Amino acid sequence: MELSTTKVPSQDQVLGLYDSVGWSSYTDQPDLLAKAHSNSDFLVYAYDENQELIGLARAISDDATICYLQDILVHPNAQRTGTGRELFSAVRKRFEHLRQFVLITDDEPKQRAFYESMGLTEGSDFEHGFIRVFVQFSN
Repeated sequence: MELSTTKVPSQDQVLGLYDSVGWSSYTDQPDLLAKAHSNSDFLVYAYDENQELIGLARAISDDATICYLQDILVHPNAQRTGTGRELFSAVRKRFEHLRQFVLITDDEPKQRAFYESMGLTEGSDFEHGFIRVFVQFSN
């Protein structure tokens, strides 16, 4: 597995990856996804030994205080191989100087276990005071 921030995959490769994990809200609007990627502050891609795109992570940051990990996804055939861990670590390393690292994810036990193994704390479990998260989704 190889990580790269400079070897940018084609839009078809990106759409195929998002499609493989069932993120149709992205694949239904490919132009919007392309704009989201081009406006992101940091993208890192994972390729297998055949140079096929198997994962990516995308972050948004002010590069002063906060980083928001917007997307991290790994093709189902490459899950549980350390790819997600490597992608996550690449984002954390890039923004290690920041005070806040934020992520919103599905309410699934496997996601919670993964992110806790990477050192994150769910907001309701934060021991240094209570954290409240507010979200608004639009159609």
